[in-house]
Amino acid sequence: MSEIRHIVFDIGRVLIHYDPVIPYAEIIPDPEKRRWFFENVCTAEWNLEQDRGRTWREAEDLLIAEHPDWSEEIRAFRACWHDMVPHAYDGTVEILHKVMHAGHDVTLLTNFAADTFGEARQRFDFLDKTRGITVSGEIGLIKPDVEIYNHHAAAFDLETAATLFIDDSEKNVAGAISAGWHAVHFRDAQTLKNDLERLGVKA
Repeated sequence: MSEIRHIVFDIGRVLIHYDPVIPYAEIIPDPEKRRWFFENVCTAEWNLEQDRGRTWREAEDLLIAEHPDWSEEIRAFRACWHDMVPHAYDGTVEILHKVMHAGHDVTLLTNFAADTFGEARQRFDFLDKTRGITVSGEIGLIKPDVEIYNHHAAAFDLETAATLFIDDSEKNVAGAISAGWHAVHFRDAQTLKNDLERLGVKA
């Protein structure tokens, strides 16, 4: 295996905690109604289209037309987004800094709506410490489509055989591998440290 020179981190659930249930525990207190809402109204598939670049206004209007009785709860998804990302994962952020200080080339590749990413960037200053970031909502491509990995590699002049990707989604890990990258499935900071050590990366 080629020596790992480029390390690419995902952001949500790797560097920053993300959980839409946090605000909705109060907005929809009943667990069964809340579960139904996320499975049938503000679904993960619906939210992913904002990561692809769809505007929140368009996304809200689409759902409210289909579910008019849930209009307030639908609009709360964007309005309460800041509550869904309460903190960073200190252990992973520490690893991020360590691999940078060790001389590795570090960039970020994330599925993120453009406007909410702007908010995250203001709150978490380490997002501006790497060499650069590819944000799906800004370019109209999303993981795990191979095109976004190719775009990122071209934008930052990465040698794919020497690139390692870290993501919490197994589908996104598989997408990176299909693009010719090495990739590991993120579970927690200690597991990541072990994975990096196995790959010859000091953290």
